[in-house]
Amino acid sequence: MSIWWSLHLRREAASVPLARRLLLDAMDTAGVDPDISFDLSVALSEACANAVEHGGDEGPGEPPGAYRVTAYLDGERCRIEVADSGPGFPARRVVQRTAPAPALTAESGRGLGLIEQLADHVQFGNRPGHGAVVSFDKILKWREGALLRAM
Repeated sequence: MSIWWSLHLRREAASVPLARRLLLDAMDTAGVDPDISFDLSVALSEACANAVEHGGDEGPGEPPGAYRVTAYLDGERCRIEVADSGPGFPARRVVQRTAPAPALTAESGRGLGLIEQLADHVQFGNRPGHGAVVSFDKILKWREGALLRAM
């Protein structure tokens, strides 16, 4: 079974729980193990929160003040991509794909590291022109007796 969806969301805080809820509902319907669903939903929330905060006004072919979320549940893997039209990542972040951990008392800056901890594979990149792309994936586990297992 394959499920995929793509959303164009406004850069507003209210868009973050909407994207998270859609992902959780899709994974629940497919029969994904709740622990895996939770990890991916937290990672998605962090990526969306970054797009809302740093995303810029608009990119080519996008509505003003928007970002895009695309999710693929395909076979034994879920892949998620969040793309915005902000300034993008500094060159060193794209190459290293890791950054020094912020202090535990820091009020921001922990989201990308959290995504790296929750997903199996993470890529941080820049879109041609301008904008950041965060994509991550995780191998799926299934609930006992799930009707819609990967095929």
